[in-house]
Amino acid sequence: MTTSQPGHRPADPSGRERARQAGRIVGSGAKVAGRGFAGAARVTGRLGRATLRQARRGAEAEGAGQSGLSRLIELHAFNAAGDAAVAISLAGTLFFQVPTGEARGQVALFLGLTMLPFAIVAPLIGPFLDRFAHGRRWAIGSTMAIRGLLCLALAGAVVDESGWLFPAALGVLVSSKAYGVTRAAAVPRLQPEGVSLVKANARTSLAGVVGVAVSAPLAGLAAYFGPEWSLRYAFLVFVLATIWAIRLPQRVDSSLGEGEMTLRGSEHPTPGRKGRPRMRIPGTVAFALRSNCGPRWMSGFLTMFMAFLLRENPIGDWRPEVLLGMVVGAAGLGNTLGIALASLLKRINPKITVVLALVVDAVMALVAALFYGLVPLLLLGLTAGLAQSLAKLSLDSTIQRDVRERVQTSAFARSDTTLQLAWVIGGFVGIAMPLMPRTGLGVACAVLTAWLVFVVATRPVLAVSARARPPAP
Repeated sequence: MTTSQPGHRPADPSGRERARQAGRIVGSGAKVAGRGFAGAARVTGRLGRATLRQARRGAEAEGAGQSGLSRLIELHAFNAAGDAAVAISLAGTLFFQVPTGEARGQVALFLGLTMLPFAIVAPLIGPFLDRFAHGRRWAIGSTMAIRGLLCLALAGAVVDESGWLFPAALGVLVSSKAYGVTRAAAVPRLQPEGVSLVKANARTSLAGVVGVAVSAPLAGLAAYFGPEWSLRYAFLVFVLATIWAIRLPQRVDSSLGEGEMTLRGSEHPTPGRKGRPRMRIPGTVAFALRSNCGPRWMSGFLTMFMAFLLRENPIGDWRPEVLLGMVVGAAGLGNTLGIALASLLKRINPKITVVLALVVDAVMALVAALFYGLVPLLLLGLTAGLAQSLAKLSLDSTIQRDVRERVQTSAFARSDTTLQLAWVIGGFVGIAMPLMPRTGLGVACAVLTAWLVFVVATRPVLAVSARARPPAP
């Protein structure tokens, strides 16, 4: 009988020994992998915290932290992040999984119904909210909470292929537009001293771009497992946004010293409801607002028309979803460029800018109609986003310059309501158009050209009335 020498292992280890050796190897590999994942998590966490600190520092700059504007900037980032998640989810469900005829009919019906609250209810929102404490904060929060609940309903409708898909999707759209109106009334109340209203609006819009840039990859990752997961992610974002809205400063609810803008009446302040002054919209503001309706109409038209056109008539071998994403991305890039230009350029003539935005939109629509293809469509999307952004910022500048401070809030609310209505009308026309690219884009060019003629024709009258107006007391 042979015995092994002390300190030496048998030449042929047993199965138990081999299992122990394999376990030690796997354990050491798991430890190395765990250390790697932990290190990556620490680095990602540090980068995320650093990014968050930089973003918060930028939002609180120039007195925005003291005035409360920083909270509205953060809220707008959440709003844009949630809207981006909804858009990514619906890109593969609302337009690309339902028969075209059925989809166009349902979207046209519900989009047409959205015109009713914009045209009738919107002018009554301000007077209604003034009668209640914390009205505007709860109004903004309600637009977030409603969208969150509708995202849950949409997630269920996508899974079950329910008929509630279109009503819930249009409800999200209406709530998003209603948020734009209520936010416009909140910005002047939180404006820091020494910061112009145009710059405050530009900073808020830039926060929306950042929110989209951060949220889009996360929503895309969630959509990889199914469109319902990106909608559930959007629900969580809107829940946080609802909390942020309720935490807005109390100044958002205050209407002390403010007045109302009316479409008719005297140019001078006259006593209004509960002693609040009322004043007619100045001619320069009316001119800028009419000019803005053109680019905003074009935005709604392109959104709806391209969604169905690219589905039925894709370009080359590109998938319809990819084509629509590229056009929408080009529009978003143009919007970002407009905000950057408005922040960098020291002088922008608002009167010239609003007209040029309308002219460029009409010219690019004609170019896209004549030379229909991927590159002209991308240039059209880029131009539409840039024109809409610069025209809106020019309108904000005109309101700030020509409208008395105590009625600026009312002026912003009315102008945003009008622009949202123009977007809805453009979307309705885009759905009603036949799915022929050159015909649709040619009609868009004709509409913009006719509107341009109308805007230019009314300008001398408005200019004369502005010169003939007696000096303000």
